[in-house]
Amino acid sequence: MATLFKDVLMTDGSRDKARRVHMLVSKGRIAEIIDADKTPPTADKIISGHGKMAVIPGFVNAHTHAAMTLLRGLGEEAPLMEWLENKIWPVEAKLTPEYIYWGTLSAMLEMLATGTTCFADMYFEMERVAEAALGAGMRAALCRGITAGEPGKIGRSLQNNLELAEKFHGREGLITVQLGPHAPYTVPLDSMKIISESAKSHGLGVHFHFMETEGEKSNLGMSDAEYLKESGLLEAPYVVLAHAVWLDPNIDLPENFTLVHNPSSNLKLGSGVMPLASWLDKDTSVALGTDGASSNNRLDIWEEMRLAALLHKGVNKDPLCVSAVEALRMATYEGAKAFGFSQKGMLNEGWVADLVLVNLDRPHYIGVNEENLAQYLVYAGSSADIEGTMINGKWLYKNGEYPTLDKEEILQKTREAARAIRS
Repeated sequence: MATLFKDVLMTDGSRDKARRVHMLVSKGRIAEIIDADKTPPTADKIISGHGKMAVIPGFVNAHTHAAMTLLRGLGEEAPLMEWLENKIWPVEAKLTPEYIYWGTLSAMLEMLATGTTCFADMYFEMERVAEAALGAGMRAALCRGITAGEPGKIGRSLQNNLELAEKFHGREGLITVQLGPHAPYTVPLDSMKIISESAKSHGLGVHFHFMETEGEKSNLGMSDAEYLKESGLLEAPYVVLAHAVWLDPNIDLPENFTLVHNPSSNLKLGSGVMPLASWLDKDTSVALGTDGASSNNRLDIWEEMRLAALLHKGVNKDPLCVSAVEALRMATYEGAKAFGFSQKGMLNEGWVADLVLVNLDRPHYIGVNEENLAQYLVYAGSSADIEGTMINGKWLYKNGEYPTLDKEEILQKTREAARAIRS
């Protein structure tokens, strides 16, 4: 079934200004884009924008722990390690595959309603997470969190991660799989070398928490650059470094590295502020993430996009620092590229139709036009303006409804799981 977005404004992170167009979506892709003053193509379904709707690429949540929706509200207002050791890890020990399945589905409800079409998840029981994503038709980049513990734990977790890749990597074009060592303070350096070599030999990327806190940096025992070399990460096919708040911006990272900025989580946990402007000046790839719902506490990438654009202007005392277009690109294309999803995150003919429909017929959009749409979206808009979220040309969220998900069952099962692990 073909869908025509008739007379809409469209923009993405590659455009200095928007276009007023007719956009035809067919067979899961953007089939045609023509100027709105031309005769529109025919379609089975027509969404008439009358110049008061916008189409943008779907957001990519490039770092989260989806099932931590079950832990939302635990250990509020505590430093990272105290929060993890005293509040989070003891409750996580009670998680079951079934709980994680429903917690992930709850996160997907939240993410779809706020425009996220793809999420990068590091957690446990990732087979169930993959099943949830495939059942809903949502895109996901998945890795099994690998941490030290009793003898043999890291080896078992790595094997589980490799089995996840063998079973799900590339499935239906919706899933990619990475290896997921948790962090330098939970994975010994010798184990990191093994994981990096495994990533290289299996052609998989690595998704890794790195330099999240100042304490982590001081306890590393070597410079950031030395660690990246000694750990073998420089030899991995591609690497995603989550947080990177204290990563030395003087380092020249390889082109296959992406940093994930998580501004809300880093602020809430008092971890600091990533030197984003310095990385952008070096043309380093930077995507955006929410982190888990227990440290943010939202899964709203639109909010992260606005915060990233504003925060660094203040920190750097520079109103030109991090433009709206750069923020939009980080929230969309950079995350898709980082996790191996090609032809996603931009609005081009032939690219995959992972799209967000935005209602511009609201007071805070008065004055919006082709020249300033990106600025209005980033600074004035919010995810409350979203009318629909489309993945592969199909609506997964539209006007408050979820065509592929049973919202009421998910909410009920999630409530039951949250009560069980908190008891």
